[in-house]
Amino acid sequence: MPKLCDIKFPGGCKTLPESFWSALDVWIKKPHVVNKRLCGAKEAECDDVGFLGLDLSEHSQEVFSFLSSGFTPEHTHDKEESWCFSVRTFIPKVNCYGSKLQKEVLVKDFGRQRVSFLPFEEDAEGSVSLKKDNIYQIQLLHQDCEDWALELHTLTSDAWFSDGVAYPRLSWLSTDLLPKLLRWATESKSSEFKSTLSLLPVEKYSVMYQQLKEKYKAMVKVWPEVTDPEKFVFEDVAIATYLLVLWAEEREEKSLKTKQSFVDLGCGNGLLVHILANEGHPGKGIDVRKRKIWDMYGPQTLLEEKAITPGERFLFPGTDWLIGNHSDELTPWIPVIAARSSPSCRYFVLPCCFFDFYGKYQRRQCKKSQYKEYIDFIAEVSRVSGFTTEEDCLRIPSTKRVCLVGKSRNYQPGEEDQAEGRRTRFIHDRQPPQGSDVQNAARRENADSDGTHGSSWGAGFQPRDKIETVRNCAALPRDLVDGVVLQVANVLLGMSAEAGGGSSSSDWHRGGSLSVSEAAGLLLQDTLQLLKKECGGLQTLLKNNHQVFRVEGGRVYIRDWREKKTLAKRRPVAPGALKTRPCWFHDRHPQGCPLLADDCAFAHGPADLRPSTKPLKKMKNDTS
Repeated sequence: MPKLCDIKFPGGCKTLPESFWSALDVWIKKPHVVNKRLCGAKEAECDDVGFLGLDLSEHSQEVFSFLSSGFTPEHTHDKEESWCFSVRTFIPKVNCYGSKLQKEVLVKDFGRQRVSFLPFEEDAEGSVSLKKDNIYQIQLLHQDCEDWALELHTLTSDAWFSDGVAYPRLSWLSTDLLPKLLRWATESKSSEFKSTLSLLPVEKYSVMYQQLKEKYKAMVKVWPEVTDPEKFVFEDVAIATYLLVLWAEEREEKSLKTKQSFVDLGCGNGLLVHILANEGHPGKGIDVRKRKIWDMYGPQTLLEEKAITPGERFLFPGTDWLIGNHSDELTPWIPVIAARSSPSCRYFVLPCCFFDFYGKYQRRQCKKSQYKEYIDFIAEVSRVSGFTTEEDCLRIPSTKRVCLVGKSRNYQPGEEDQAEGRRTRFIHDRQPPQGSDVQNAARRENADSDGTHGSSWGAGFQPRDKIETVRNCAALPRDLVDGVVLQVANVLLGMSAEAGGGSSSSDWHRGGSLSVSEAAGLLLQDTLQLLKKECGGLQTLLKNNHQVFRVEGGRVYIRDWREKKTLAKRRPVAPGALKTRPCWFHDRHPQGCPLLADDCAFAHGPADLRPSTKPLKKMKNDTS
């Protein structure tokens, strides 16, 4: 049994061996976390290998010896009791196997802290074939008194087959997988949230996502908004995929003949509405402000420019599903609106910014993260509104990716009056104190109402302004931005590379690094107060000034434009846009710019500066 490699745990790891099995669970149940060519996997327990119909006749003794190696006579009696069998089926992002299913028998040996992986293929007729050359094993060993180590063993390494999907490279198992397992076992962290796509069949999601991604990828090229097209297009494709699969499962479960209708409240760019409508679901989107891209969708995509105020005028009795996709101040109201629209109305909400019914959500003092606390608040709103609430985690390029789904009610049809009473009391208890601006607005709205029941149950709610306020640090005074940039950069350049975690070369000094919070500690309180009013605060300002800084993992570094990763990420710049701004490094760095004037996109001195062809107000706010 060849040992391919081993790595040792750091001393003092107190969570082993339990955390070893927790780490392996990540690799077994969520292989896509480390293998990006996979969408996921399904694991099903079975009694033994023979149950699968695997033909081991040619090499059964060799395989059994591999699984049984290390048994001592005193352990023989409990050998069968310590083994557990399961089958893992891989779900690739892109199907490159046709009708064949890539599977593995997993033999978990709890007595000796190891798992063996026996890959096999199953064709459409149900015949299976073992891929003996790709059998491997991961084992936790207790060395000496305190030391633990992970070992990787293979049945044979002479004819290992790799396609990078279901069959990774042997070197990848050693250099990528094993170190990650060790890190997960050492950190032993448990997420506050459920694993991704826990409410859906992952294989159906994978197939549909690839279809929709191919169908709508052209939107990236024509995206007219200022937002990043790839992020926003493919994020909305992923959200649409989730809803389409969720609704398909609902139709199958309830034997529904027609596709569900929907209304997207706070629809923003409208792409989610466009995709869902294109896929046959009748519905519309409503937002307080029209976007440029709305005109590109065509008449079949129904989008309304209208401010939404919770009340009788914004109920949707004929709609199956209400959607809140990053719906901001409307987020806590969506379960309420769905509950009051009709007994059969359902909802899907993806919370982002933290809002209560009448303003910003005020965090309580607790051990949860702010995000988890807010998700729990919206779940509480959902339960009080009368929904059996389910939580899931989407696969989108965002840190805010936990969604809540209300598909059914937690009360009987004849109990609607009692349910409405609970909703009303809950909302009333969260109103601001008497005399506040919100209460005064509520009284004015009540005075203007027509007296119909519930017409003003959203009184005091403040919808966002039709004209969007720019809060990305672009409107800050130029001298304030320049001062912050200079102050942070000088501190970084005054640090040694070793002390600050940065790096330096022999010919040009890049200084050290600071956490964003450490950088904030350099600033005056008045400056910090101004930055707190901007989205992202200081971190956004530093990222805007990307010519000077590189912000990664919550730390700030001086950018070196000679680095390959910087050059690789740099988008092509039109010749007319070059040299329209001064080079910060040429003017401010003690050693000047690391690039020659001909190679730098920014001007080295007044003689090198060209007039900009863009209006000044449309220029990005970069200190460059």
